[in-house]
Amino acid sequence: MLEKETIDLDDLQVYPRFDPQGMLTHLRNFPGLCEQAWEMAGNFQLPEEYARIKKIVILGMGGSAIGGDLVGSLAINEAAVPVLVCRDYYLPQYVNEDTLVIASSYSGMTEETLSSFEQAFDTPAKKLAITTGGKLKSLCETMEVPVFTFNYTAQPRAALPFSFFILLGILQNLKVLKYRPEEISETFAALKSLAARINETVPIKVNPAKSLAKKIQGRLPVIYGAGITGEVAHRWKTQINENSKTTAFYEVFSELNHNSIVGYSFPEELIPQTIIVMLDSDLLHERIRLRYNITQQLLDRAGIYYQVVRGEGFRAVSQMMTLVLFGDYVSYYLAILNQADPTTITAINFLKDSLSKR
Repeated sequence: MLEKETIDLDDLQVYPRFDPQGMLTHLRNFPGLCEQAWEMAGNFQLPEEYARIKKIVILGMGGSAIGGDLVGSLAINEAAVPVLVCRDYYLPQYVNEDTLVIASSYSGMTEETLSSFEQAFDTPAKKLAITTGGKLKSLCETMEVPVFTFNYTAQPRAALPFSFFILLGILQNLKVLKYRPEEISETFAALKSLAARINETVPIKVNPAKSLAKKIQGRLPVIYGAGITGEVAHRWKTQINENSKTTAFYEVFSELNHNSIVGYSFPEELIPQTIIVMLDSDLLHERIRLRYNITQQLLDRAGIYYQVVRGEGFRAVSQMMTLVLFGDYVSYYLAILNQADPTTITAINFLKDSLSKR
């Protein structure tokens, strides 16, 4: 095997070489796409009876489901209605007339989502789909179910601004969540500010996203989160998997304090090869913040390297989404360091092709 070259992330010529399909463009567009999706959702109206619900179930997989996970994290502290995400072929049995079932599939062709959503038609639940088209759109048109369509060509994971802010806007319209305009405006401003400080033109010596990617290279990353950063840790894990072609895991506080911290000793050869990234927020419960500090002491004792990344802004949405954008950039830079195309998903395509033949 030929030895890989040393990559300089400050050399702007390396990006088109390893990113011929332009994943970097989606990162650059991220703040603007968030604004666009929020505005689109604000103009989308649902029947009045859709506001009379007691729970929301979001059906989705992969990049189309993570938006629901993030919204669900916000809903825990901000809504009287639970927001649950289902990743399965089967619709949960608790779906009833008081449930809003939302099928979220970028392509409209996700087989698990289509399977569970079709089962929803045998229930009195209220139904909605979010998609760019495909079978899901056709199904909704046939069954006369509201469907929110948007046009954006990308891998589903790069369309997160739509899967998140469309959901957030719909729940705002239904008065499940209630945000003042300045809360959302803060998020857009924070995203633009962060993007200006971590984009590819900013040198690694003052670019924390490039610096962290360099530290992760060659190591096993484990992402820690809690509360509003718990599902952000999930997003980091999947982005590192898909963009960087790298094995990664994520864990959440305070559950990890009841098991994972006991496993820092073995295998010994893995200890110097592991890096913990802790996603922090000053909005977390004070006891969780204390757990972060004590866990850092345990990591120091075990000789495991870690780094803390904090959300920006004063409100939950802002801190959550700035951490998402930071992680997306880290995973992108790690892909370039690995000399891997951040867009291609060869293994997933192989799996889908194999499933389609059976």
